[in-house]
Amino acid sequence: MKNRQTLSRRHFISSAATASIATPMILSAKKSQSKQLVMGEGEHRFEVHHDWAQLPDKFTWQTTHNVAVDKAGNVYVIHEGRANLKDHPSIFVFDPNGKFVRAFGNQFQGGGHGLEVRQEGNEEFLYVCAYQNVKAFAKLTLKGETVWEKYAPMDSGVYRKDEDTVRVKRWGRDAFLPTNFAFLDDGGFLLADGYGSFWIHRYDKDANWVSKFGGPGKGEGKFATPHGIWIDRRPGLDEKVVICDRAHGTLQLLTLEGKYLETIKGYGMPANVDTWKNLLLVPELHARVTLLNEKNEVVAHLGDDVEGVVKKKKVSRGNAKTWVDGKFVHPHDACFGANGDIYVAEWVSTGRVTKLKRLS
Repeated sequence: MKNRQTLSRRHFISSAATASIATPMILSAKKSQSKQLVMGEGEHRFEVHHDWAQLPDKFTWQTTHNVAVDKAGNVYVIHEGRANLKDHPSIFVFDPNGKFVRAFGNQFQGGGHGLEVRQEGNEEFLYVCAYQNVKAFAKLTLKGETVWEKYAPMDSGVYRKDEDTVRVKRWGRDAFLPTNFAFLDDGGFLLADGYGSFWIHRYDKDANWVSKFGGPGKGEGKFATPHGIWIDRRPGLDEKVVICDRAHGTLQLLTLEGKYLETIKGYGMPANVDTWKNLLLVPELHARVTLLNEKNEVVAHLGDDVEGVVKKKKVSRGNAKTWVDGKFVHPHDACFGANGDIYVAEWVSTGRVTKLKRLS
């Protein structure tokens, strides 16, 4: 669950870049007189529910991006949205059964991206990253009221003049295009500028900029699209920052201060990370969701369709008729529920949120 610090999204220590991989399986199971897909095997079997979250007719999906879960089991989904549809919300909330609850976040239309739920004292809050024409990150209540909204940290010295005030869609290493958050125990957080400067910014508990690490480069503490970030706090392991270095196809492990430790290779555009018990979850834009154990050995590739999506290009993100049941197209984010269920948001133009119900 993304809001939890102890069983949270992202923390590990790598011991094997080469891993033992459980053969993925898709089975059929009878349920309510109909066949239900099951993916995975052994201890990692999941009942597949594509299009689990359903929107009211008055709303439409506009490229789903990230997903998060609160303590009550409500699921939050953000889509990129369209800059010319300011009256349309970009964040939708669903109850544990996938029923629509509420919508908000019009201000992120055209740039909705990162989304996390965080527990602070007795209250939970929603943290949002927005890129493209929005160039902002914000803290909201779970009902959508803005607590604060921030822009490019000009004190960092890496951004072009007026990058914190000019809302113009622009790419480059001197642009601010934040993608995701990682939460620190002192109340502060790390913010990945995954599409802009490639720096990781550290903020204190009051959202004041403190420092930075990373920046563009070829690895070992330098990045090419540091898209996903989290603190891996799995039991028995030292806390580490995990960076999805997407363009390099790797996971980089660093200390909380940003010192490089290790690189795990072998991913197809890794997009984000989550953890539950001893498991680490990595959604990959190249058509699969990967599970690793506490030794960072791969124990499952879920919904793997690298052959159809990447190699043969038979599947299109813009044409749902080409999608295969039990397979993923472009997983952009995924997170665990409290019981080990997995929610997957895919980077597809018509939007899709899949629930993987844990069976084992």
